[in-house]
Amino acid sequence: MSLFTKHKIINLVTVFTVTLFFLGCESNFKEVQKINFTEFTPSGDADKVNLKYTDSGLIKVVLLSPKMLDFATVDFPFTEFPKGIDVTLYDEKGKTTRVTSNYAISYKITGIIDLQGKVKIVSEKGQMMETEQLYYHQKNEWFFTEKKFKFTDIKGSSNGQGIDFSKDFKIINSQRLTGEFDSAE
Repeated sequence: MSLFTKHKIINLVTVFTVTLFFLGCESNFKEVQKINFTEFTPSGDADKVNLKYTDSGLIKVVLLSPKMLDFATVDFPFTEFPKGIDVTLYDEKGKTTRVTSNYAISYKITGIIDLQGKVKIVSEKGQMMETEQLYYHQKNEWFFTEKKFKFTDIKGSSNGQGIDFSKDFKIINSQRLTGEFDSAE
C-alpha cells in the first residue's frame, strides 16, 4: 500500500471520528440544556377558594376566588388569582370594606397586592372607589394607584387620576381631582 493511500485512509477515519464526536457532544449538550430548563408552573392550584384570615379569634379578611395559583417555590414568590377576587376586610369594630377585581396577584416578599380590571371598593358607609388598577399594601392597610379613578360617597362623586387612601377611607390623598360635592355648612 502506498504512503498516499495510507494518509488518505487515516484522514478519512479522523474526519469520521471527529464528526461522530461533535454529533455526540451536540446531543449531550441538548440534554444538558433540558436539565437546566425549569418550567414555570405553580406549586399549588386551587378552585373555588374560600379563605378566612383570623387574628385573636376575630375574622380580619374573607377572600373568595374561583381560581388560585400559588408560585411559592420561585425566587420572588407570589399568588395569582387569574379569574378575580372578592375580598371583605373587617376592622376592629367589625365594619367592612369590600374589594372586587377581575384579576389579582399578591407578592409575598413585599406584601403588595396588585388588583386589575374593574377594581371596585365599597365601604360600609357607602363610599365607593372604581378604577382599572389599584395596589394594596397589606401591612400598612393602604391603597394606591396612578390610574384614573371615580370616587363616590354621600356628598357626591369625583373623578381623578392618582390617589392613595386608607382601607376605611378616613384618609384620602388625591392628585388630579374633578367633580361635585355638597359642602357642609
